[in-house]
Amino acid sequence: MRELVVGGGCFWCTEAVFELLRGVHDVESGYANGHLPNPTYREVCTGDTGYAEVIKITYDDSVITVDTLLDVFFATHNPTTLNQQGADRGTQYRSTVLYTDEETKEAAEAAMEAAQEEWNDPIVTTIEPLENYYKAETYHQDYYQQNPMQGYCMAVIPPKLAKLKAKFGKEVK
Repeated sequence: MRELVVGGGCFWCTEAVFELLRGVHDVESGYANGHLPNPTYREVCTGDTGYAEVIKITYDDSVITVDTLLDVFFATHNPTTLNQQGADRGTQYRSTVLYTDEETKEAAEAAMEAAQEEWNDPIVTTIEPLENYYKAETYHQDYYQQNPMQGYCMAVIPPKLAKLKAKFGKEVK
């Protein structure tokens, strides 16, 4: 098993996308690369902690590659808006790939370069070392699965899932 940590706005949205992929065994919502020990959701939402809302993807690289995961990442959120996804604004919603080894860093750089062809505006995703990670509170885990009728989920997540299925259908469970 391998792990990949990415942030593409609200972790409820990114978690819902990656949970559908073949070879993905777990997707955990969390906070990464901030300066406050053991942050809470309320603290991260202020935008003052330095943390990004992220997901940690645990996957079987004999079934799905990091390249495919990164392609899905760049295709299912807007990597061209600085510190923003839709109505969600603040540094906690930044687009980021957090690596723990050179292989992942190089894969992220290549995926970002390839993804730029799909976007008119420059991609502003950061690619940086994973400095720290904290699991988000229990009520954030599998949020969409547990709350599909919640207003935010109904408005934001289904279009992402439709895009995933249209572009990466063979990878979907």
